[in-house]
Amino acid sequence: MSLINIHKVFKTYGSGHAATHALRGIDLSIEAGEFVALSGSSGSGKTTLLNLAAGFDFADSGSVVFLERELSSLTEKQRALFRRKHVGFVFQMLNLLPTMTALENIQIPMALNSFSRLDQKARGLGLLEIAGLSDRANSFPKELSGGEQQRVAALRAVAHSPDLILLDEPTSCLDTENAKVLLELLSNLNKEVGVTLIISTHDERIANLAQRRVILRDGKVAGDVSE
Repeated sequence: MSLINIHKVFKTYGSGHAATHALRGIDLSIEAGEFVALSGSSGSGKTTLLNLAAGFDFADSGSVVFLERELSSLTEKQRALFRRKHVGFVFQMLNLLPTMTALENIQIPMALNSFSRLDQKARGLGLLEIAGLSDRANSFPKELSGGEQQRVAALRAVAHSPDLILLDEPTSCLDTENAKVLLELLSNLNKEVGVTLIISTHDERIANLAQRRVILRDGKVAGDVSE
C-alpha cells in the first residue's frame, strides 16, 4: 500500500488568459521510506505538488490519498490535526521562532503532539547530536549560521516522527559545504530513522543522492527514475 497516492491531479491558478496550469493530470505514488527528489525548472509544478501532498492546497480535480485518507474530504480542522501528526515541512524561509532556542524550536511539534517534556528534551538533544549541533542547543536562530538554521529546521520537521517530510528547495541559500552537511543529515535521517522524504529541488546533488528522481515539466511527470 502506498503512503501517498496522487491520481490524475489537475491544478490551475487564475482564469482566462491569466490562468496558470500548475499541474496537468499528475499520477504519482510514494512508498513509505522512500527518498524522492522532485526536479524541474521553475514553474514546473514542484511546490504546488508539495502543497497538495501536505493538504495546504487542493486539486481542481483528481485525488490525493495519504494514509488511505482522501485529503479533500477532511474539514479544515481535521486537515490541521492530520498534518500536525503525520507531516513535517521545511519551508524555504525556515520559519524558526526567533525568541526560542534551537532545542526549543525542535521541541515545538513534539509539544503539539503531547510528548512529555522529558521526552521532548531527550529526543531534541539526540537529534541535535545526530546533526553535529549539540553545542548549539541553547543558541537562538540569530546566533546560528544559515547552514545551522537549515539543519535545525530539518530536525524540527522530523522531531515528532511524522510519516512524511516535505522540503522545498532546502539548499537554495546554502554554500557548498553547508549544503553537503545538510544532504548528509537528510540521507542519514532517511536511512536511520526511516522517514519518507519528498524534496523539491534544482540541486543536482540532492537529485543524485535521492533513491528516486521524479522530473516535472509543464505540470506533468516527464520522468521517474529509481536508483
